[in-house]
Amino acid sequence: MTDPWPRGTMPAVLLTAPGRVERGEVPIPDPVPGEVLVRTRYVGLCGTDLELLHGKATYVRDGRTTFPHVPGHEWWGEVVAADTGFVPGDAVVGHTMVTCGTCARCAVGRRQQCLRMAEVGLYGRAGAAAEYVRVPAHALTRLPGALTVPSAVLVEPAVTVVEALTRAGCRAGERVAVVGTGTIGLLAVQLAAWREAQVVAVGVDPAGLALARRCGAAEAVGVAEAPGRSFDLVVEASGGIDAFGTAVRLTEDGGRIAVVGVSGAAEPVVAGDLVLRGITVYGIQHGLDHYTETVALFAGGVFDGGPLVAAVLPAYDPGRAFDLLEHGRTGPPKVILGAQW
Repeated sequence: MTDPWPRGTMPAVLLTAPGRVERGEVPIPDPVPGEVLVRTRYVGLCGTDLELLHGKATYVRDGRTTFPHVPGHEWWGEVVAADTGFVPGDAVVGHTMVTCGTCARCAVGRRQQCLRMAEVGLYGRAGAAAEYVRVPAHALTRLPGALTVPSAVLVEPAVTVVEALTRAGCRAGERVAVVGTGTIGLLAVQLAAWREAQVVAVGVDPAGLALARRCGAAEAVGVAEAPGRSFDLVVEASGGIDAFGTAVRLTEDGGRIAVVGVSGAAEPVVAGDLVLRGITVYGIQHGLDHYTETVALFAGGVFDGGPLVAAVLPAYDPGRAFDLLEHGRTGPPKVILGAQW
């Protein structure tokens, strides 16, 4: 061990019951060979954390997550102790998905469908909304010094954007519609604009649409105003009701849809329309294999997280942060917890 591993208890954000969040104390995780202890610096909150808080997340409904629960799957911090790969003081961003590396799916390169998957802050592993988080060395990527800022938590959602535009083949000169002006949508606008696509942001929040223009969208329009059958690629990033139907309406014949938003609503989409119109649909689960590339895109200024941050609030008052996340935002979508306990 390159540095003494602290013992005892630590402060943490706790979801204690549906609708209840508080600052509490939990044990510091014990050392495990091959795993790294990281002191959390910043944690991003998103809609999935709200679903966990209210007990509506799939992980809660199917029993993989129980209360009390430490959330936090978008985060970065500094290494405190490690026995391999890292040294104390290294700045690192954490991967959400922790794979086994040995199951049949991992063996053929399908790590995102690992049969023994755990996800930091979601199920199977405590999250980073605590003084320390313990993760395997393979679930960390180094951050350069220039990225040791609060908005580096956006590396986690950005890897999914990289996966979406890579799999769907976003190309220069194409007409690309991005549906939704939340974190994923605005990051998708930035990356598609950098790839020299003609980007149109589609949404319902006027402030979000204005921000999409700042992020590189050539146009920003309401859902009703978006022209049908006009786009080579549609990125559905909202997860809203009727969002997939909207994506189908916007896609030209022979076009592609990258579905990133997660909606549980049934939608009246006729499968035959997809077949007869030659539309290809990509379900984008995550971007586990893109962390190194995504860090480089942030370092190179392709992704700019600063304009997306609504507020950085102290971790000792998580109720305020969750309230802002749920009720108080328009425009910049990201609420971040800073490690002030």
